[in-house]
Amino acid sequence: MLSQAQRTTILELHAKGTNKREIARLLNLSRHSVRKVLQANSAEVPKIARQEKAAPYRQRILELLHTCKGNLVRVHEELQSEGATLSYQALTAFCRRQGIGQEPIVPTGRYDFQPGIEMQHDTSPHEVIVAGRKYKAQTASAVLCYSRMLYFEIWPQFQRFDCKAFLTEALRYMGGSPQRVLIDNTHVVVLRGSGRQMEPVPEMASFAERMGFRFQAHEIGDANRSGRVERPFHFIENNFLVGRTFLNWPDLNSQARQWCGRVNAAYKKHIRAIPRELYAVERLQLKPLPAWIPDVYRLHQRMVDTEGYVSLHSNRYSVPATFIGRRVEVRETRDKIEIELDARRIVMHRRVLDVDQRVTLPEHKLPRGESLHERGAPHPDEVAILNAAPEITPYVENLKRKGRKVIGLALRQLLRMLREYPREPFLSAIAEAAQYGLYDLDRVERMILRRVQRDFFLLEGNNDD
Repeated sequence: MLSQAQRTTILELHAKGTNKREIARLLNLSRHSVRKVLQANSAEVPKIARQEKAAPYRQRILELLHTCKGNLVRVHEELQSEGATLSYQALTAFCRRQGIGQEPIVPTGRYDFQPGIEMQHDTSPHEVIVAGRKYKAQTASAVLCYSRMLYFEIWPQFQRFDCKAFLTEALRYMGGSPQRVLIDNTHVVVLRGSGRQMEPVPEMASFAERMGFRFQAHEIGDANRSGRVERPFHFIENNFLVGRTFLNWPDLNSQARQWCGRVNAAYKKHIRAIPRELYAVERLQLKPLPAWIPDVYRLHQRMVDTEGYVSLHSNRYSVPATFIGRRVEVRETRDKIEIELDARRIVMHRRVLDVDQRVTLPEHKLPRGESLHERGAPHPDEVAILNAAPEITPYVENLKRKGRKVIGLALRQLLRMLREYPREPFLSAIAEAAQYGLYDLDRVERMILRRVQRDFFLLEGNNDD
């Protein structure tokens, strides 16, 4: 069908005296088409007068669309079963022209930001190859909205601890804090509400206050609001991750940081500028970071097992043999694992992000053929028990022979009870257990607790006097 511009040109050439054959040659049209335009003597494009095949079934289509939950394939099948003779293409074209089952098209908006006002943060899953193994990891990204400065990291998981660690590094990379950080409605930050009514978790609100910004969430369904941070994810997946393999997670994020430096120094066609040059202006508007930024950390309480290891996130970290059976505090930071028995005895490991790994420091390795204690020598926990309470030596010997628990675990539990409970109730309960041949230490502990309650927590109404 000829457009209005073609019809106008045909009429103008004809008015100048050009014949039909020449007009057809100049416009690369058939003479029949030229003749029809001249006969109509109008530049208006004629409207299609024929009725669409699906028009008689309009009401039935609306009913079936609701019944079939918007699936036009099923609507077409039902219409055919009822005797309708129309193709699937005719049905979909009719629905498009009539707006049936179609979401209204809404034009995207545009957001302009002044320097230092906002940074957007979000995560997206990507597949990466680390140490020859494929992982489905989380890419965390942050973008300054005015200069488009980009920073991202990739980690095997992304929890609240990882979020605080990432934002700390991102703000260090940016050299300051914006007024607000825009996020999606993620449970990592959000306590309740959404959009402008969002309330962050107190832990995250305290972190934001210390770093000098506040969290804000975009409204649900308003994906265009976070377009600054959403756009780079496609670029990261199809540029940075293409054809790259990594030795380990620190190597991956080291390469990511270098890649960010190159990208931020390159000209961007969609903003007609270089992010680094715009950042020179925005840097002056960012809030300065605190003079001292403490490491983000998590604290865990653990018991050292009989092999001299502490378990954390399915990995095991070695400690000296003197820590066995003792409760330790584990401080987990972004890069390190610190295992503290007391202020003078601290073991430090590099944090491992893979799973089911055993990390042993060289000084914790025993020479080949040696065990934690000499063959035939008493267990260290047994020595500690007998030094503190030599009167229960017969009970300890019978416990090793008749107890149902592993000897090391049983001795560890007995040593804990000796250290935690008052001495008199402990010795009294052990004497009664030895008298009746009771070596179930859980029952023995309940006997100690009853004695402690009776002897040390007397109420005024229970006195015999």
